[in-house]
Amino acid sequence: MKKFINHVDQVLHESLSGLQAAHADILTVHFDPTFVRRTAPRPGKVALISGGGTGHEPLHAGFVGKGMLDAACTGQVFTSPTPDQMLAAAESVHTGAGVLFIVKNYAGDSMNFQMASEMLDIENAIVMVNDDVAVQNSTHTTGRRGVAGTLVVEKIVGAAAETGLDLAQCKAVGDRVNRATASMGVAFTSCTVPAAGRATFDIDDDEMEFGVGIHGEPGRRREPVRPAQAIVDELLDCILTDLNPAPGANVLLHVNGFGATPLMELYLLHHCAGKTLAARGVNVVRSLVGNYTTALDMAGASLTVTLMDPELLQLWDAPVRTASLNWS
Repeated sequence: MKKFINHVDQVLHESLSGLQAAHADILTVHFDPTFVRRTAPRPGKVALISGGGTGHEPLHAGFVGKGMLDAACTGQVFTSPTPDQMLAAAESVHTGAGVLFIVKNYAGDSMNFQMASEMLDIENAIVMVNDDVAVQNSTHTTGRRGVAGTLVVEKIVGAAAETGLDLAQCKAVGDRVNRATASMGVAFTSCTVPAAGRATFDIDDDEMEFGVGIHGEPGRRREPVRPAQAIVDELLDCILTDLNPAPGANVLLHVNGFGATPLMELYLLHHCAGKTLAARGVNVVRSLVGNYTTALDMAGASLTVTLMDPELLQLWDAPVRTASLNWS
């Protein structure tokens, strides 16, 4: 393992300290319990809180700021934050309009945010994100995983909260975006968790994991690497089968890297996806390309498609100012 590390047990603390130093005008980091909060939450606005294990940066802490999250709770690498972190974050950023938790559908995150919701003496609600179509619901799973579509939910609901929508309305927008969003990814390599010191799984140089999770969970199958266009076509076939867009539908296309994939390759994937979507009668009206929901140093990428209407487009385009997403 080769990583920029001083001590394995100090990675989270030192990383968050660096985040705060680099973006002190946008966010503040609190320790014991650990959470990242917006420097100046707007009074009377629904407070948006998300979080999860570190290793997925910039998700979630990189999206704290105006037009997006008010706070993010950070656990150790690939480990859910605890309810006391969520309670402290909620009490810190609550300004009178209630708290909306945005949660990726993983067992630990789901359980701990639900506990915090029940313990919190403030009106609150939960949006559960489950955009990963690689996982089929069964008695052996907790349902579909929340992956890169979480960013889309956080951005659009963040804009909705800034306009003054109340808690019930913000939750309705979040649930609506989640239903309109589907994602799927593929990995060429594993990732290396610092505390483990070795790859999470072994994979041959000529293989890929199709439908991989963002913690290195197994996908639908392992198979030989194929050309980019063939990979994109199958990913989109799964995504569009799930979304079933109407002819002429407008969509947001998010091409997300897992941490070790060059932008050159991500833009190539966007080119391939654009061709496939156009051939399927789907219009790409907004795009986001980059490493946003990562898996440490995993080489691979995911595609996310969100069905957009005029209201969602307006909310997506609304100003945002965070460490990792910023437009006016």
